[in-house]
Amino acid sequence: MKSHYIIVLAVIMDVFFLLFTGCQEQAKTPKGQLAPALPLGMAKPTVAGAASATEPAPSLSKGAEAKAGPTITFEKAVHDFGEIGPGSKKTCEFKFTNTGKSQLEIKKVQGCCGVTAKLDKIQYAPNESGTINVEYNASTVAGIMSRQLYVLSNDKTTPRAPLTIKAKIVPKISYEPQRGLRFLLKDEQSNYPDVTITSLDGKSFAIKNFKSTGNCIAVDYDPNEEATKFVLHPKVDMEKLRVTPNGVISISLTHPEGNSVTIPFSTLPRFQITPPQLIAFNAEPGKPIIRKIWVLNNYSENFEVESTSSENGIIKVQSQEPIKDGYQFMLEIIPPANNEGETRFNDIFYVNTKGGEKLEINCRGFYLRRR
Repeated sequence: MKSHYIIVLAVIMDVFFLLFTGCQEQAKTPKGQLAPALPLGMAKPTVAGAASATEPAPSLSKGAEAKAGPTITFEKAVHDFGEIGPGSKKTCEFKFTNTGKSQLEIKKVQGCCGVTAKLDKIQYAPNESGTINVEYNASTVAGIMSRQLYVLSNDKTTPRAPLTIKAKIVPKISYEPQRGLRFLLKDEQSNYPDVTITSLDGKSFAIKNFKSTGNCIAVDYDPNEEATKFVLHPKVDMEKLRVTPNGVISISLTHPEGNSVTIPFSTLPRFQITPPQLIAFNAEPGKPIIRKIWVLNNYSENFEVESTSSENGIIKVQSQEPIKDGYQFMLEIIPPANNEGETRFNDIFYVNTKGGEKLEINCRGFYLRRR
């Protein structure tokens, strides 16, 4: 039994010696000579990590390429303005550094509604810093605001870096009347409601400018006077108001968080027409359609109708009856022929009052569609 162990051990040592000498011979092969052929089935030895002479060198992975390229790193990605006044203008900065290993190029900064951004330059070397200056024009409507900007660059990891600005828009100025001013078209000067402007944060302000649509409304004010509350007494130019019966009053202020106030104004028209326009559906050529309209005076003034007319001759007056504060008209609409396949027709009915006022009532008709 002991002799068998000795034989097996000898065989193992012989095999080990042959393999060792083969590796040594291959390693000693002179430069320029071919290495000895390997026995069939034995793989060609290779050095770990070495590329084959016939294979291309491996390219960088995406992760490695990104590490070798530019990297834009912001100190912060969100700026909160906190509470600001409606219509106020705010600015902030977003500082960044190129923490990558090659030149950073910022292609564009995409703004959004009410937000603009500026850069000093577009290219930044490794470890170089820069600043994006942002300006925000606040909405005139109170509420929570959030806006996003996007920085487009050659950063492979973050080619479209998002930045966010936030704010809570809180009124710093209040005014009355909130629903606007309503005037009457009367010749005599009326007692119109005052315009009151109040500072809600206790900061004093002055009135820089006052203007109205059509320059039909004015107030007395001192641009050098500062206070936390102003009461303005409107003065109305009736002739101009008749030309421009509706519009807005714009008041510029020096308050840092509320630099303007806009108040709409309107006038109660002397006459009211009900319904304001005539509409006829399923009309047939030559087949009369009867409609009623009422013309009333909003100031309870007596007036007379001097004449009526129809622009295209489609509308005729069947009856005209005086009622309280106005007149009731019974009208006959006669749709014209639609030989060219028209689908609708139009007309204007005029009521001329004594005193020169001309009232218009539009009429629209739609023909019956036949299958």
